[in-house]
Amino acid sequence: MIVDRKWAIRNLGFDPIATPPPPSTFAVSRAATASAGVEDFQREIIDFDSEAPAGKEFFAFSTATGLSRFTDIPWPKGLAPKTGPAPSGGSSSPLPNGDVLVVTWTVDEGHALSRVLTPGKDSRNDYRPYTHNFAAISKKMRNGCPAMEAQRLGAYWTTTVGSKKVVVFKSDSHMSQDGPQLPNQDVWKQIIDEVRPGLVITTGTAGGIGKQFEVGDVIVSPVVRFDCLSKFKKEPFALSHFSSASPKSTHLTTAKTLFKANSGRLPPDNTRAPKIVRVSPSALASSVVTTDFFGFDTSDDHFKLQGLGDVSEMGDAVLGLVASQMPKPPLWVAVRNVSDPQIKAEGSIRDQAKFAAQIYKGFGRWSSVCSAIVCWALIAAE
Repeated sequence: MIVDRKWAIRNLGFDPIATPPPPSTFAVSRAATASAGVEDFQREIIDFDSEAPAGKEFFAFSTATGLSRFTDIPWPKGLAPKTGPAPSGGSSSPLPNGDVLVVTWTVDEGHALSRVLTPGKDSRNDYRPYTHNFAAISKKMRNGCPAMEAQRLGAYWTTTVGSKKVVVFKSDSHMSQDGPQLPNQDVWKQIIDEVRPGLVITTGTAGGIGKQFEVGDVIVSPVVRFDCLSKFKKEPFALSHFSSASPKSTHLTTAKTLFKANSGRLPPDNTRAPKIVRVSPSALASSVVTTDFFGFDTSDDHFKLQGLGDVSEMGDAVLGLVASQMPKPPLWVAVRNVSDPQIKAEGSIRDQAKFAAQIYKGFGRWSSVCSAIVCWALIAAE
């Protein structure tokens, strides 16, 4: 699928270039101004909260819907996620041990993941803040990044799926935001050391690479690669790739059937049900691509992403880097949903970035429900 401004009118209810949403719909005030740059739209994606006043204003302006419309998922018997009790200790305590560690990134990804894996506990309102070693790690962070503004590294809760104990972590540390010393690497090392999981999942939204993808499709990839052409282009890892073994996948067919409960909230122009794409550990060209710039696929391949992987985002390869430095790394996998498909090259690249951000704001939480269900399937198969 290639989306254009006519697609936006049909699926979002407005043209993001000719009739952009009012400033009240933005989480990042600068992103609503005429001087906003591409990186401002990236920060808007990270901070946008569909449950906050800006989200309500966005719904009033657009045809998008919020998670108040979420339909409970008909889980298989004995495998429904069961939200854990309040974690022991305070915010400065280490994370609890668990069989699986699931990490997500943006505010709306957190809302969707918590709806699926920790029903009754929301990542923004209920999760336990996590500040363990914040004073030391934050010395590497730039002022103004999300973790510094929140004064924490993230927030978490626990859940169980079958016999597996799961730690669900919403990170406030981001490769793209924290600064040139890459403290997100320290965060990954710390939370893996504390949880001691057998499986680590990094999950959330991404931009589809190629016109074969639609909003809601999910990529399950044990391969991640850096495409660092900006902030980290001089680092040894700038163009490196990493792989893990494939996780068990016995419940992925069930996951596709579970999409149906909420797939009606995806774009009306979708031509089929969301699909799940499993990537082989040796399939570098089908990897999750981690850029150090706000890149997304366009019909003229502006950011030269085509041929590098199936989706692009801005952090997962840090997990691969950290795992490569561990003597006995856990199994790990990236589970990314397509929040914005290939965008038609019309107008400026700034216009296209603005368009990509509005697609995310319209459907990011609903596409994240799909990837959260896939996370469930991988946990249930362990």
